[in-house]
Amino acid sequence: MSLCIRGVHLFPMDGSPDRPDATIVIDEGRVTAVGGEETVAPPGARVVAGKGLVSLPGLVNCHNHVAMTLLRGYGADLPLQRWLQERIWPAEACLDDDDVRAGAMLGCLEMLRGGITAFADMYDHTDAIADAVEWSGIRGVLSRGVVGLRPNWPAALAEGEALCRRARQSPSGRVTAMIAPHAEYTCPGAVWQEAIALARREGVPIHTHVSETLAENEGCRMRHGVSPVRFLEEVGALDAGCLLAHCVHLDAVDVRTLARPRIAVSHNPVSNAKLGSGIAPVVQLREAGALLGIGSDGAASTDFLGLWEELRLAAWMQKAVRRDAAALPCGALLRMATADGARALRLPEGCGTISAGAPADLILVEAEGLHQTPRTDPVAGLVYGTRDDDVVLTIVAGRIVMERGEFPGIDHQRVAADAAQRSRRLLEAV
Repeated sequence: MSLCIRGVHLFPMDGSPDRPDATIVIDEGRVTAVGGEETVAPPGARVVAGKGLVSLPGLVNCHNHVAMTLLRGYGADLPLQRWLQERIWPAEACLDDDDVRAGAMLGCLEMLRGGITAFADMYDHTDAIADAVEWSGIRGVLSRGVVGLRPNWPAALAEGEALCRRARQSPSGRVTAMIAPHAEYTCPGAVWQEAIALARREGVPIHTHVSETLAENEGCRMRHGVSPVRFLEEVGALDAGCLLAHCVHLDAVDVRTLARPRIAVSHNPVSNAKLGSGIAPVVQLREAGALLGIGSDGAASTDFLGLWEELRLAAWMQKAVRRDAAALPCGALLRMATADGARALRLPEGCGTISAGAPADLILVEAEGLHQTPRTDPVAGLVYGTRDDDVVLTIVAGRIVMERGEFPGIDHQRVAADAAQRSRRLLEAV
């Protein structure tokens, strides 16, 4: 598909300034030209009028459990450990491939609706999730969660290895993989060693939860005499390369450690707030040079998978806790959600930007709604004013996968109805 978007306000996120009245040309899955009104469209290209719209790279969701849409809102108002042990883990034990596929399909569409073009996931039944990724058109960096306290952990690790093989054979190239020991507190040292060795053999990073709660930190110090971050350092996980979710309770040494190359942090402010986990030291991490992206976590812990709300809460929490209105400015947040998130997930080169030669993963956002008028600051308007339903076009690998709330070739109402039915049946069985 060839596309030519004319007259759009472009935020390329490649280090160059924003550009009003830009033209973007897309052909064979890539951005082939970025220019002004003189830019020539390929013969037969579909021309999209960009007046009143903003274009920026697709948002990148750096931490998710996408099939947990089936458990949306389940276990509300419980802290993390009770939420996991009393609600989530018993319900997840009842899931089968078809359930996970249905929940993942719903979650992928929800993300595309809000302008997310890529996400990192950790869950079971990963073949079913990979099916949903291929079907929906989104990019998915998938990992099989391994809970080392369960007797099936060797089988789970073998499934992670099989997922890496499947990712290498992805017909679209949109499925990639990581290895995912769940956390320090759920995986003994021997499990970590096996997971790290597998990640090294496969040439992929580790995706894990780190320092999400104060209790987790205290428990790790009792078990190992160090913080969770330094535990990962001691077992060799950080040297293998890591995507670390949460990182809420960090000391100064932890912060400096996470600023090393090949390490990325997913900041998940809504989940951390809803579960009462705390507020991550995002400003300190950025000042130290750490690579940060934004994640939604699963819909059971946040209720939604959109990133626009995550961006706002991330900013407001840092400003409030530091009593500094300049903390975590909106431009930095936009970068975290696009270019930096793409680097964190190790997406193909150029993802997270709109530049000639880059993969055509981009969105068009309505900029003239009542809640966006007047636009005195375009960046602030995007970060503080955009809602999921302001996204009018989502493009992944050059293909339109969402247009004004519709998904070409997909009956999203049927997908939602199936997921709702499976959720009701699941929760009745728990």
